This record gives sequence, structure tokens and C-alpha cells, in this order.
Amino acid sequence: MAVFLMDERQHCVFMNKAAEQLTGYAFHETTGRPLHDVIHHTHPDGSHFPIAECAIDRAFPENAGTQGEEIFVHKDGSFYPVAFTASPIQDEESKVVGTIIEARNISGEKRSEETRKLLMHEVDHRARNVLSIVQSLTRLTRAEDLETYKDVLTGRIGALARAQTSLATRRWEGGRLEDVVREELDALCPKDSVDTGGPQVELSPEQVQPISMLLHELATNANKHGACSIGGGRVSVTWTFKERMVALRWRESGGPTVVEPTREGFGSSLKDNLVRQLRGTIARKWEPAGLIVDVAFPL
Repeated sequence: MAVFLMDERQHCVFMNKAAEQLTGYAFHETTGRPLHDVIHHTHPDGSHFPIAECAIDRAFPENAGTQGEEIFVHKDGSFYPVAFTASPIQDEESKVVGTIIEARNISGEKRSEETRKLLMHEVDHRARNVLSIVQSLTRLTRAEDLETYKDVLTGRIGALARAQTSLATRRWEGGRLEDVVREELDALCPKDSVDTGGPQVELSPEQVQPISMLLHELATNANKHGACSIGGGRVSVTWTFKERMVALRWRESGGPTVVEPTREGFGSSLKDNLVRQLRGTIARKWEPAGLIVDVAFPL
């Protein structure tokens, strides 16, 4: 705790080592003028801060303690927030003869509070976004019977949950494409039937969720109707990165003979919508040997 002692002229007559470290001034550099004029003379916007408006110095003329937060000016010219307590000092006759000030730098606390507010805002935003997606999935998912509907919906919500968990693990700072690919494939496809590869690509928080759900849709289809639905089938997911563009290829082989669907279901519409969220493109090829999907999106 920084401690200052001011006399009746509001000149500094004592500073402890913590006060010197806080202000950047040695005690001898503050003598001869009011302490306010040394470390508290200017507002952060650069305008003059008259001593008459200073809550800290008011403790002397008003003979009353005061506390709060203020902005000090360091010797190097930088501004920093402090929490302070200013108390009048009285002599044996109860006459005010000076002021004692205790102060501490609260820059770290201010940053932590700002970070907390930003995080709470982000959590609120993401919670609303997730609920909105779940509502859409619940409303738009189609199935022939209730059990199938429950399985499909649970799988899609599970992919959403894995994306949220991945983001939370990295403190909402995004994720690696390789991790997102592995998490979705491991959830649905046998590990010995999957090949992945590509350079390290760091995804933004906004990209993790749609990529995770897109891969979930592809893996679900491969597991039910494609390469992972029979023994010997394989799924390959590879990607390249060039000029801020990611090109991801999903290729299935060794599965049942592929036939291009005659109509587009909700799964296909969902894939298209997810790619639009990425500001990317998607192309499908129903080769006899297996489905090929090419997705490209910018970082």
C-alpha cells in the first residue's frame, strides 16, 4: 500500500517506498509544491485538474475522511487508476494539520473486470445463439419415426455441444482444424477407418461451430449410408491452406455404391447453411466409389 503524508499546505512530507514505486517519483522530487500538482494534475483527456475539484485533497478543508477511485499521472506521463483513502490528521487540540493518503494501483483489477464483462457478454451471446440453433434443429429435423428423430436430433445437438466444449477449453479463442476434425470423426466413425491430414490451421471462434456441425452431418451420413456403414470402408479428410483460404476435402471409399439423391433433405440444406456461415463454398461429387465433398472458406 502506498502511503503519503501531507501537511496543512497539502505538500508531501512523507512517502513510503511503495508510494515512490507507485508514482515513479522519489520523495525529494515532490517537495516544494502540493502533491496534487505532482501526481494528480491532469485528467486522462489531457485537461487540467484543479486542486479545488480533488476529492483526495478535500479531506483537509472539510475535516472528513473520503475514499474512492481516481486517476494518477505517473512520472513517465502515463495514467493509471488507483483506489484511495484520505483521512485528516488532527493535533492534540483537534485542529486539522494534515492528511494521510493510502493508495494502490488497481489497473489489474480494472482489466480483470473488463475481461469479466466481455466474457459474460460473450457467454450470453453464445448461449442465445446455441438456443436459437437448437430450436431450429428441433423444428426442422425430419425422420420417419420418433426414435429416429431422437437419434438424429441428439447427434446434432451433441456436435453443437462438442464445439462449445472445444471453444471453452481454449477460453473461447477459437480452435485447431485438426482437433475439430478428429473430435467429430471419433464420435461416429471407427478410428481405424479414418485418415486425416493437413497443415496447422487456427480457426476463429465463429468458425469452430459451423465446421464441427458440418463434419458431424458428413460423418453421420457416412456412418449410416456411406463408407463407415460396412467393414472395409474408409473416410479421408484432408485440407490445404493457401492465401488465407482453407480447402477441405471429404472423400469416402470402399463403401456401398453411391447414388446421387433425387431430392435434397434437411441435412443437405443444413450443410449449405453452415458453409454460408463460413463465407465459403461447397461442392459434392457422388462418385461410384464414394462421396467427395470439397469445402473452401477464408480465414
